[in-house]
Amino acid sequence: MSTAPTDDLALGDDLRAFVDASPSPGHAAAEITRRLRTAGFTELAEADAWHVAPGDARFVQRGASVVAVRVGSAPVAEAGLRIVGAHTDSPTFKVRPRWDVRQAGYRLVGVEPYGGLLAHTWLDRELTVAGRLALRGGGSTLVRLPGAPLRLPSLAIHLDRSVRDGLTLDPQRQLVPVWSRDVGGVGGDGRAGEPGLLAALADAAGVDADAVTGHDLVLADTQPAGRAGADGSWIAAPRLDDLACCHSGLHALVAATGAAHTAVLVCNDHEEVGSGSATGARGSFLEDVLGRLVAATGDTDAQALPRAFARSRLVSADMGHAVHPTQYERHEPSHRPVLGGGPVLKLNANQAYATDAVSGGWFTERCAEAGVPVQHFVTRADLPCGSTIGPLTATRLGISTVDVGAPMLAMHSCRELASAEDVPLMVRALTACLS
Repeated sequence: MSTAPTDDLALGDDLRAFVDASPSPGHAAAEITRRLRTAGFTELAEADAWHVAPGDARFVQRGASVVAVRVGSAPVAEAGLRIVGAHTDSPTFKVRPRWDVRQAGYRLVGVEPYGGLLAHTWLDRELTVAGRLALRGGGSTLVRLPGAPLRLPSLAIHLDRSVRDGLTLDPQRQLVPVWSRDVGGVGGDGRAGEPGLLAALADAAGVDADAVTGHDLVLADTQPAGRAGADGSWIAAPRLDDLACCHSGLHALVAATGAAHTAVLVCNDHEEVGSGSATGARGSFLEDVLGRLVAATGDTDAQALPRAFARSRLVSADMGHAVHPTQYERHEPSHRPVLGGGPVLKLNANQAYATDAVSGGWFTERCAEAGVPVQHFVTRADLPCGSTIGPLTATRLGISTVDVGAPMLAMHSCRELASAEDVPLMVRALTACLS
C-alpha cells in the first residue's frame, strides 16, 4: 500500500497517461492540443488572419510543436509575457526512408539514432513504431502500430565473452530491429499475405498504402508507464525527458487565469538534436506567434514586441539530473538533487544553461510564494554539460531566462525514473511563474 500523498499519485498517474498517449513527438503535440481544447483553448491557424482579445485562450501548432497562450487583461507591450518552454521530442531511433533490410534469414527495419540515447537500454525490449504518415494530396495522419512488432535482441554471452569488459554497439550494424523472418517476397514491402512495415502502418492508420507518400516515424517502448519504488511513488516510463515538463507546463497554463500579463506555453520539437528546424527553438515559431499576438491584440507599434520582451520572463523547463545512488561521485558534491526534493534550478558558468542571478532569484521567489522547495544543479568542473532550449530562446528573443527541471534518474534511457512527488511541486512552481 502506498504511503505517498494522494494528490501526488493522482498527478503522477496523469503524467503516466500523458506519456502513454505520446509515443512520438507528433502524438505528444496531439495530446497537448487535445487537453488544451478540453480546457477551453481554441486553435489559431498560421495561414489565417488572427483576431485575439484579452482573456482569450488560444493555441497554434506547427508540426510537432505547440504554442498556447492565455491573453492577459493588459496590453502585451505594457504587461509583458510569462513563458514556460519545454520540448516534445526524446532520444529514440528514426525509421529510414528505405526501411526494408533483409539479412541472415530475417527481415529488419532500417533505423538511425535520434539524439543522445543510451543505446544499450533499448536491447531486449518490446518495441513498436509511431509517428506521422504523409498522404497524397498534402494531408497526414498519426499512426501507432499495435502490439510489439520490433525488437533489438542482444547477443548471447556464449557468442561474445568480451561483453564482460564493456558493451560497444555499432548503430549501423547492430542497432537494427528485427521485424520478422524473411520468407521471400518481391518489392520493398513484401508479397501479399506477408505485409511489411508500410502495409502494416497503412492498415493501422486506415488508409491505402498507395496513398502514403512519406513518413516521420520513431521507435517506442510498448511497456506502459508504471508505478515503482517501495511506496509506489516513483514513475517508471519512457520519454519523461521532456514530456514530464510539457505535462507540468500544461497544467500550469490551464491554472494560470486572470493575470494582467499574457501567459504562454511553448513545447518545441527537435531539442534533442540541436533545435535547428522550423519547429525547433532555433527557428522562428515562438517569435512568429508572439509577434502576431501583439499585433492581433491591437498594438501595431513597431516597438511593441521589443517592449513586451523587455517586460517578460521565460522558464526553460527540461528534466534535471538527480544524484545517482551508486555513482554519486559523478555529481558536484555540493549540488546533488534528489528525487522528490522539488524543482532543480540549473546553473552553468559557460552558459549551457541561461540562468543568471536575476532570473534564478526571480524563480526562487516564485517557488517560495508557492511553498515549493528548490534544489540546485551544476555540473562537475571536469565534466561537460548538457544544454536546453533556454540559451537558444534567450539568444533569439533577448528575454530574461531561467533553466529549471524536475529531478530524474536514467535520463536518455529507453525507460527513465522520476518521482510522483515532484509532479505537483513542478506544477505549483510553474503556475506561480505564469500567474
